[in-house]
Amino acid sequence: MASPSHREETAMSDHRRLGRELDLFDTDPLMGAGLPYWLPDGAVVRHTLEEYVREAERAGGYRHVYSPVLGKRELYEISGHWDHYSEDMFPPMDLGGEQVVLRPSLCPHHALIYRSRSHSYRELPLRMAELGAMYRSELSGVLGGLTRVRAIQLNDAHIFCTLEQAVDEARAALGLIRHAYADLGIRAARYRLSLPGEGNKYVADPDLWKRATALLEQVLEGVEYEAVEGEAAFYGPKIDVQITDRAGRESTLSTVQIDFHQPERFDLHYIGADGAKHRPVMVHRSIIGSVERAVAHLIEEHGGAFPAWLAPVQLVVLPVSQEQDEQADQVLRRALGLGLRAELAGPEHGTLGARIRAARLAPYVAVIGAREADGDLAAVRLRDGRRPGAVPVEELLRRVGAVVEGRGAELWAAA
Repeated sequence: MASPSHREETAMSDHRRLGRELDLFDTDPLMGAGLPYWLPDGAVVRHTLEEYVREAERAGGYRHVYSPVLGKRELYEISGHWDHYSEDMFPPMDLGGEQVVLRPSLCPHHALIYRSRSHSYRELPLRMAELGAMYRSELSGVLGGLTRVRAIQLNDAHIFCTLEQAVDEARAALGLIRHAYADLGIRAARYRLSLPGEGNKYVADPDLWKRATALLEQVLEGVEYEAVEGEAAFYGPKIDVQITDRAGRESTLSTVQIDFHQPERFDLHYIGADGAKHRPVMVHRSIIGSVERAVAHLIEEHGGAFPAWLAPVQLVVLPVSQEQDEQADQVLRRALGLGLRAELAGPEHGTLGARIRAARLAPYVAVIGAREADGDLAAVRLRDGRRPGAVPVEELLRRVGAVVEGRGAELWAAA
């Protein structure tokens, strides 16, 4: 049999096809284009990824907030979004004599949260994070699967700090991104320093651009990167972490930005050691960017065979016959009690061979036959094709739990 061509492999790994085949997500014309919904297994992946990000941020000294998805038009006029970004925003809605819009970004809301309280230099850096919804008025022709959507769940954070702290904070953000990529089993294709281009879509403040760019160049010392004009945010330059899909298409997943513009527009300040007011620097950073785009890339990168800690189902328990149903159910209950995502697929779901094939994407399969049921054992099959053989159920669950907790790539390390 001839091996599949690159085009065939790309089609087979397309996240839109896999997402539907694996019951991860789907769309409905009555919901609208660019507005996918998540099925239970897809929701597990998304929830697990979001909790991972929150845990990583908490460990990195971030505090989480919630902010509304609507804002007055005036808010985005102050931030500069209305002048420089309105083509990508949904039209305003009249509400009680005011105009409100679905937010295209979280940063103006976080600036207001910072401004709502007075701050001392002793509190800085203040790291504020949120997994929040935002909305982009994308044209129908560019929408596709999870990569280009109109309702986005963004992993966003803003660090309010002194000028002297900005470079270290941005470097630490890049470190968080690298660590997350290692845990997720994905690779950065390249790092890009995104600079302004021609036209009036960018804030007209040469000094702002010069200062922010110089700081980001310090952040990137020792990192191979490419400077590209025309890819900056309207308010400042940014570091983009680029990824490529199986078709070779490049996109931005994670970003780090240094912003002098919005602290000035919102008149943000902190009280310094001298008792005077000082302007903070605002560092924007996103570890995985859009949750939708991150999941799309993970689906394609792993072909639906997610790392064990991220897999919708981590362990499938297969009794050979009905005589082993009771023992298999006990194994299932023990696994669930340990917090593992486990399922039981009994004989009513088909032959043993058919059930093993159906569980091919699960990292672990535990087969319970007569010998295993009598000895509290499980015949283990790994997703990579290895068969460690019959092991005590307690050992199996301990090993699986250790891999999941440690987010390890090796499914069955040597004892």
